[in-house]
Amino acid sequence: MNRSKLKIIFLLHLLLVVYSLSGILSKKAGGEAFLSPRFCLFYGGVILLLALYALCWQQIIKRLPLTTAFANKAVTVVWGIIWGALFFHESVTPGKVIGAAVVIAGVVLFALSDEKEDEKTAGKEEQDE
Repeated sequence: MNRSKLKIIFLLHLLLVVYSLSGILSKKAGGEAFLSPRFCLFYGGVILLLALYALCWQQIIKRLPLTTAFANKAVTVVWGIIWGALFFHESVTPGKVIGAAVVIAGVVLFALSDEKEDEKTAGKEEQDE
């Protein structure tokens, strides 16, 4: 995998962390009285984070295949477990850990197969020249 693609994947994962943070604010807003100042603050934060995410997502998918970007999006499940434990004192059960491991394994397997496909395509293009 070349350096520029690694940089884009790293930025994608940072963006997915931002996206997952909107879930924290959303849950906080849900615990407040409708249209109270705290509700509006949390809900406004959700809208702000999702707007930032939408703009950056468009830039990411210009530079990565859509299938790669969407496969990596599954990592937000892991962030959800982490944020739930840190901010809402939710338990991290063995089932959640196994589920997160399966998600991560799937993303890694997809990335490895995507890299092999890129190598095949590059080799085929060289042969055509």
